[in-house]
Amino acid sequence: MNPAYATTDHVFTVPLDHTAPHGPTIQIFAREVTDARRAGRRLPWLLYLQGGPGGKSPRPTAGSPGWLPQALTTHRVLLLDQRGTGRSTPVTARTASCFASPARLAEHLGHFRADSIVADAELIRRQLCGDEPWETLGQSYGGFITLTYLSRAPEGLRACYVTGGLPGLSATADEVYARTYPRVRDRVLDFYARYPEDASRLRQIARLLAVTDVRLPDGDRLTPHRLRTLGLALGMGDGFERIHWLLDESLDADAKPTDTFLHQVMTLTGFTDNPLFAVMQETLYGQGAGPTGWAASRAMAASPEFAEDADPLLLTGEMIYPWMFREIHGLRPFADAADLLAERSDWPPLYDPRRLAANRVPLAALVYHDDMYVDAGLSLLTARQIGATRVWVTNEWEHDGVTASGGRVLSRLMDLAAGLA
Repeated sequence: MNPAYATTDHVFTVPLDHTAPHGPTIQIFAREVTDARRAGRRLPWLLYLQGGPGGKSPRPTAGSPGWLPQALTTHRVLLLDQRGTGRSTPVTARTASCFASPARLAEHLGHFRADSIVADAELIRRQLCGDEPWETLGQSYGGFITLTYLSRAPEGLRACYVTGGLPGLSATADEVYARTYPRVRDRVLDFYARYPEDASRLRQIARLLAVTDVRLPDGDRLTPHRLRTLGLALGMGDGFERIHWLLDESLDADAKPTDTFLHQVMTLTGFTDNPLFAVMQETLYGQGAGPTGWAASRAMAASPEFAEDADPLLLTGEMIYPWMFREIHGLRPFADAADLLAERSDWPPLYDPRRLAANRVPLAALVYHDDMYVDAGLSLLTARQIGATRVWVTNEWEHDGVTASGGRVLSRLMDLAAGLA
């Protein structure tokens, strides 16, 4: 822990189902962080809404996350472990395996979307702030949560800042993935243009995996399609280099995968720390318009350039496929429940277009022009549909710009929301 930070840990008890407040409860963990020099002052609250889904809030260290020192010059920050993550009551492979049936697990997981996270946040706000509204910083999926917050409880918000996270208000999973695959293709081709030798290296490894039973340290077989999921990293500022240096040490002198490579691939593709990312990914787009039905898998089948024998071999991105729940150790306990979630057609709406159109809470949003994960076209359309919204479009950073910028992004968004920029 950075000694410049003063921290206080909080644990809150909330209903699992906010429509049944007297039913089962879960614990929500949040860490309050202030500048040690300002710890005794009355400062406005900034709630951080982590990207994901299924990601815990960052743990503060020296200079990390990059936006935190800037935020602490003016605010008291609350780093929320959203339900099911981090030190909140966990959803893991171990806990999933304890459910009596896939149907019971699927029902449980239905309470882990943005609407429940917003209800948690409002209970926490009232305990910490009373009737005073607070501000939010939503990164990626945290922006999705922000729009649900503005739709359901705008009275709890003073101002909102969103980075790379304005979703299409009515976009279906099919529309989202139809837009996603071309962006991923272009990003992979850019990666190959920077590191041409990596295209042939990936093809060499994929061919080896197709005919050889190569096992990861946890016993999972490494297949060509699991190898391709390494492309998830390519949308971040350091993504090209992370994959390049991983491949640099991928094969030994006998052209066999190295232990270092296999260990890193297991870690990067195993979902051990964040199974909810995989489990809940397509539910983000379920809003009563029919089942999502494994939309990413259908979209891939309609994209011949992503065929496993296509040239060049294309990596995949933020897509989740049914095979993952049968082949990845950390996801197997969720397999049948994930199928049930994909079949569910009665998801309640997450956004209220009329309320958003009438919004008066200042919303400042950064749209990354070349964002691999969140479609800039949908984001800009959404921005035009929300009142009191100011948008900044840039290609200076990738999807992690709010951290990579060292506070510059957050500072400008705060100025935008205040009408100073």
